[in-house]
Amino acid sequence: MLNLTEILKISSVPILLASLCCLSPIILVLLGVGTVTFASSFADILYGEYKWYFRLVGLLALILSLIFYFRRVKGICTVDEAKKRRNEIINTVALSVIAGVLGYIFFLYVVVHYIGVLLNLWK
Repeated sequence: MLNLTEILKISSVPILLASLCCLSPIILVLLGVGTVTFASSFADILYGEYKWYFRLVGLLALILSLIFYFRRVKGICTVDEAKKRRNEIINTVALSVIAGVLGYIFFLYVVVHYIGVLLNLWK
């Protein structure tokens, strides 16, 4: 039986990796490494030209976290075991993808956006 914490553990790191296009300029400003102007232009470049690369990295991280979860945590290592537990695998993958997409949308377009607005990176 799946619970919410397992799904969030599976999809949390991929969400962070996929949203690094806009999160990394905020981190630079908060660490004092870059200015607000540099971070704003950097965010425009990363989100404008490279957002699909970050999303692809997030998707690959989600696939790897699912593989790690099934092999290490659930002990599904053979094809026969996967056939026996097919419904559990399909449900976990579907819920993880849904949680990943909704988490990405919420984290990037709500949380990161309003942190950027507070720092005057964008409007």
